[in-house]
This record gives sequence, C-alpha cells and structure tokens, in this order.
Amino acid sequence: MAGANLTEADLRGADLRGAELTEADLRGAELTGASLRGAELTGASLRGADLTEADLRGADLQSAIWSDTTCPDGTVTSTGWSP
Repeated sequence: MAGANLTEADLRGADLRGAELTEADLRGAELTGASLRGAELTGASLRGADLTEADLRGADLQSAIWSDTTCPDGTVTSTGWSP
C-alpha cells in the first residue's frame, strides 16, 4: 500500500500491524484505536488525522508530515509525536 490514497478513510480499530504505508496520504483519516504497530509510515501525510489511542509502537514515522494531527495521547500537534 505504499503511496496509497487513504484520505479521510474510516480506519477506526483497523489492524494495520506491519503495514507498508510509505508516503501514504492519510489526511483526515480516522485511525482511533487502530493498530499500526511496526507499520512503515515514512513520509506519510498525517495532516488532520485522528490517531487517538492508536498503537504506534515500533512504527517508522521518519519524515511523516504532521499538521493538526491528533496523537495517540489526545494531544494535537504539527511537529510529530513520540511515546
């Protein structure tokens, strides 16, 4: 799914463990409670995405684009997130 267009996708509770989402467009995606454990999110756009309670352990977020993104802990950021 590298480069996938998942703009505004409803992925609440989805099991995306280990998914290849390099440079994926996840703008405005609903990822509440999703498991992205070990996912490859290098260069992915997370603008406006909701990652509340998402599991990002071991996910590669290098160069991911954050802007008005709701992080797993409920904070909203434009600079990135770390556990």
